[in-house]
Amino acid sequence: MESACTSILVGKNASLDGSTMIARNDDTFLPLTPQRFHINPAVKGRKGAKIKSWLNGFEAELPENGYRWPAVPNVDYKHNGYYDESSINEVNVAMSCTESTYGNEKALAYDPLVKDGLDEDCMQAMVAPYINSAREGVSYLGNLIKQYGSPAGNSVLFSDHNEVWYMEIVTGHLWLAQRIPDDAYAVAANQVAIQQVDFTDADNFMWAEGIQEYVEAHHLNPDKTGWNFRHIFGTMNEKDRHYNTPRVWYAHHLFDADFDMSPESAELPFIRRIEHKISVEDIEMLLGSHYNETPFDPMGHGTDADKYRYRPIGLNRTQNAHILQLRNDVPKEQAAITWITMGMPTYTPFIPFFTNANDTDPSFSETPMKWDMKSAYWLYRTISVLVEGHYSQHIQGNVDYLNRCKQELRTMIEAIQVEAQKYQGAALTEYLTEQNHAIVKQMATEATSMIGKLVMSGINLSKLTFNMDRNL
Repeated sequence: MESACTSILVGKNASLDGSTMIARNDDTFLPLTPQRFHINPAVKGRKGAKIKSWLNGFEAELPENGYRWPAVPNVDYKHNGYYDESSINEVNVAMSCTESTYGNEKALAYDPLVKDGLDEDCMQAMVAPYINSAREGVSYLGNLIKQYGSPAGNSVLFSDHNEVWYMEIVTGHLWLAQRIPDDAYAVAANQVAIQQVDFTDADNFMWAEGIQEYVEAHHLNPDKTGWNFRHIFGTMNEKDRHYNTPRVWYAHHLFDADFDMSPESAELPFIRRIEHKISVEDIEMLLGSHYNETPFDPMGHGTDADKYRYRPIGLNRTQNAHILQLRNDVPKEQAAITWITMGMPTYTPFIPFFTNANDTDPSFSETPMKWDMKSAYWLYRTISVLVEGHYSQHIQGNVDYLNRCKQELRTMIEAIQVEAQKYQGAALTEYLTEQNHAIVKQMATEATSMIGKLVMSGINLSKLTFNMDRNL
C-alpha cells in the first residue's frame, strides 16, 4: 500500500459553479518516478494495434477508432508500467485510474486475482478513448474485467457533465459502482468505500453479473440486514486505521468543522451531503493537506506520537495531483479543464489545461529522468524541496505564492473564455492549445521567481554563520 492514492468526487450541485469534478493524488512507491503530460491524437480505421503491459504481460488488441485523450504516464514505463492515470477525452468524459483497493481474504478465496489480467497500468488506455459517458465507462470497463480478469484490487473514477461514478474492482472478476448524488461529494483512500447497496436502483448502482449470488453462495455477508459492500468485500485492520481511514476523516473534517467521528472508525461515510459548495481551490487544499491544524500534522507542534500516527494525504511520493473539471456554465467545446500539478500538491500550484487541445507544452510533455529546470516536473519539485527544507520560515511565502497563482489563473481563464467565443471547430482547438502554452509560460515565470526567493532566503538561514564584533 506504499503507492496508495486519495480520491474525491463532487456532484454538479455540490460544486461552487455547477461543475462535476473528480480528483486524485497519484502516489508511487518512490519519491522520484518522473511523469509527463501529453495528448494522444484521435484514431480512425486503425488495424491490428495492441497494448501490452510491462508489469504482468497482459496483452490485448485495441479498437479501430478512438477519441483524442490526454494522459500522464510514467517516463520509465518499461520498469514502472504505463499508468496513464487521468484524462478528459474528446467528448468530455473524464476518467481517473486507479485508486488501489483491497478485497478481503474471504472474498478473494473464491474468485482470486488473475495474474495476467487487465492491470491498472493499461486500464486508462483500454477505456478512456472509447467511452461516451461516465455510465458507459463503468459498463465498458466492467466488460473488460469480465473478459480478462483483474490482477489487483482497483477503484476507478468516471464523470461527464451530468453524472459522477465510483467503481470498485474487488476480486478477479467482481466489481460494483455507485453514482455520486448531484448534491454530494465522496472520498476514498485505498479501502473498499461503497456502503449500502440497493439492487433495485439501477439508476444509481451498477454491478458485475452474479455478484449477489456469489456473496450468498459463499456466506460473505456478515450483517443481519442490508447489503453493505464495504462489510462484505473490504478490509479493516490496524494498517487501515493508521494508513487509510484518517485521510477520509480529514476530508470530512475539512468540509464540515463539526464532523465528530473518529479518524480510525470503520464506518466513516463514503458519501456526504455538502455543508458548503466545493470549489477547485477546496480540492487543491485537500489533496495537499497533511492534517493541517490538528495534532496529527507532521509539520505541526504535536507530540511525535501524534505527528506520525497517521499517513497524510499530501506526500513527497505524489507524482501528480489532478482535478478533472467539466463545467456546465460555458460551451462544451471549452468546458473541460484538467488541473494538474507535477510537484507536491502541498507546495505547488495546480495548472489548468483546456483539454480541447492538440498538444501540451514541451515542459510537460517531455520529462527527462534527471533534474532539469526546463521540465515542469523538475521545476515544481524543486519548489517543494526548498519550501519543506525550511518549512516554518518559508511556509507563509509559499502560501502567498500559491494564492497569487490562483488569482492569476482565474483571471486568465476568464479572459480566454471571452476570446474563445470568436472561434469554432479546429480554430477553437488551436486557440485553446495556444492559451495552454501561455498559461504554462506565465506559471513557469512565477515558479522561477519563487525559486529565486527561496534560494536567497535559504542562504540567510544557514547555520554556518558567525557575527564578528567589529570592535575586535
